[in-house]
Amino acid sequence: MSERVVLVGYGPVGARLIEGLLPAVREGRIDLTVIGAEQHDVYNRVLLAEYAVGRMNREGLDLGDRRVAEDAGVRFVLGTTVVGVDRDLRVVRLHDGIRIPYDRLVLATGARANVPTLAGLERAQRHRSARPALPSELDHGAAALPRGVVALRDLADAEHVRAAVSAGQRIVVLGAGVLGMELALAAAEAGAEVVVAYHSAAPMNRTLDENGGRVLAAAASAVGIEMMHHARAESIVQRYDDHGQAWFDGLVCADGKVLAGDLLVLSCGVGARTEIASLAGLATSAGVLVDGSSRSWTDPNVFAIGDCAHVADPADTGPDGRVPGGPSGLIGPGWRQADRLAALLSSGVEAPAPVERPGVVMLKAEGIDVVAGGAVDADPFSHAPGCHDPQVTLWADPARGAYVKLVTVEGVLTGFAAVGMPRTGAELTLLFERGSELPADRSSLLRLDAADAGMPAAGDPFAADATVCWCNGVSAGAIREAAAAGEPTVACVKAATRAGTGCGGCVGRITELLAREGVPV
Repeated sequence: MSERVVLVGYGPVGARLIEGLLPAVREGRIDLTVIGAEQHDVYNRVLLAEYAVGRMNREGLDLGDRRVAEDAGVRFVLGTTVVGVDRDLRVVRLHDGIRIPYDRLVLATGARANVPTLAGLERAQRHRSARPALPSELDHGAAALPRGVVALRDLADAEHVRAAVSAGQRIVVLGAGVLGMELALAAAEAGAEVVVAYHSAAPMNRTLDENGGRVLAAAASAVGIEMMHHARAESIVQRYDDHGQAWFDGLVCADGKVLAGDLLVLSCGVGARTEIASLAGLATSAGVLVDGSSRSWTDPNVFAIGDCAHVADPADTGPDGRVPGGPSGLIGPGWRQADRLAALLSSGVEAPAPVERPGVVMLKAEGIDVVAGGAVDADPFSHAPGCHDPQVTLWADPARGAYVKLVTVEGVLTGFAAVGMPRTGAELTLLFERGSELPADRSSLLRLDAADAGMPAAGDPFAADATVCWCNGVSAGAIREAAAAGEPTVACVKAATRAGTGCGGCVGRITELLAREGVPV
């Protein structure tokens, strides 16, 4: 008899699970039903900014193939939301009253954009404990965001940004994390007037240290972006059109400054969608609490993967009941969770969860190279001779937009940041990935960006075993094999290996690798 699996959420991670379950569906061992709030086929939200600024067409966002899944026997129930789960009867209830039974329930509900506490946006904030709503109101509070305010989390948001960029309008980006900076830089390059407002002293403060962020801010300013640090946003002001409709007109900061604009893009982080789990009585913290096999702490028949999943060990719960950690927020770990869960649901065999290494973050921007990995907030001057605390090496040339910070423990690289130093950044990425020791003369790494640079210390960053795509764990060797076996193009490599289909940060390296092989790209 088929095991009934119900998947709630049809995003990139859910689509990866569907793909992994298809053999079992075709063989009749699994009866799979997929519930999704959007009517669209699955698309890559990570690349929405690329589409919004005109760098990518709509088809470039697509992931998976719904028709193939339907032909295999997967049922899709789209344009609907789950409003309740009866774990005793093992039934999910949809907003239209339909009930769907399950043997195993998988939550891949993702995350929603955080709406900051600003006057003018209060009614748009949605509390985490709010009951599930209609599909069109899934991420709304008591009201939708005002006109001219978007969060760039779905296709509708991307269309608003695309129109503003095409018209060369003034875009205010609130928040300077990786996605906010990528959007700002891409929109400015496409001809929009851009201002970025952020509360911290420097952009990307969760990825870079302050000095590295300040070098990035200077580079962004040099290409025409207005960077507003220590900008504590308090409210928005609106204007009224000829039809009496209110539109965003400016962002008001605590010092009284008004950042005028035609469009406000909120880039203030995300929060896991946990309301379904909470109403069902499942343990939650920053996300749905699951073990290394993605199984709920509360119910062995319920699983969670992706941005809604908080992987943790119950033994790590603190005396105050708090659980450390949270969802990774990266697509790569979510895909790996989906792959392991597909194997578990198909075979019943639980594979041990691999230890997730800290990810490497690459800023996708033309002419501005930023890469960082691990923790880089160590104090350069706190190390005492003879101790095993982290050692820090710094090199900065702000006038030329270059900065490198290395954090090592007993010679092994545990964190790094490189701004404006592409070859050094590539070498550090390789050293970080392999857990290699740094050369005794750390300054030799800086020579990699010199015109007469020699072979990197760790060897060729395009060696067969070097990881090119971190999201999917694809090596340079696998990319060469795919190019040799099929049409040697980036599109072919994506189709054959999945490399470049996640965050997109490795597409440049794929292009360079193919060019090294003498392939015209």
